[in-house]
Amino acid sequence: MLGMKHQQMEILRARIAQIEKRPLLAEGAALRQQSGAHPLSAPGGMLHEIFADERRHAGAALGFALAQARGLLTAERPAILCMQLLREAQDMGLPYGAGLQSFGVDPRSVVLVRAENIVELLWAVEEAVACRAVAAVVADLGNHHKALDFTASRRLNLRAASAGASIFLTRYGLQREASAARLRWRVSPALSAMMTHDPRAPGRPRWRVELEKTRLDPAAPGPGMADLLLDWTEN
Repeated sequence: MLGMKHQQMEILRARIAQIEKRPLLAEGAALRQQSGAHPLSAPGGMLHEIFADERRHAGAALGFALAQARGLLTAERPAILCMQLLREAQDMGLPYGAGLQSFGVDPRSVVLVRAENIVELLWAVEEAVACRAVAAVVADLGNHHKALDFTASRRLNLRAASAGASIFLTRYGLQREASAARLRWRVSPALSAMMTHDPRAPGRPRWRVELEKTRLDPAAPGPGMADLLLDWTEN
């Protein structure tokens, strides 16, 4: 019996090592060549952290997360789950269906979930990302929570890698904890570009995006190397 358990542990360790070392960026490049996606888009099956320095920039952080999640939608995986804590949702607000529609996200593909506490929310994220119909889970967290430690983030990353769907944690403030997230983004709103025919009119929504951390293969851009202005378009 002990020999069997030891063998199972070795198989599990080998599987975890394979997940952590696989060339995710190479997979992403192949997917981008097939779909014509933006160079910053990442393949499914990983944990992202998306930080905004202040809560008032929640629209930029959540918008960037939804834009990334939208790129993962397929006929086989037609759903995005957007999760919040009940009390925080009352302060942060909810994604607006008509607004999502105007930016190319079908509101019928977005399922809104409210959890009573952080333990229930993390359990719901793990269960949701394992569903074959889910392309991505966006968890919008207004505060820092002790339950979301390195161990919890590692569980989320392994579950995402195993399921092939991605998890996007939108978070706020300057504090950064140790995390198993494959990518950590810092997002802030930026002035929209001028309209071609009316320079005084606002253009498309725009973010400034900085890649603070990456755990992809060595060919990936390092922290601080991806500092870009991105426009949200319907395509």
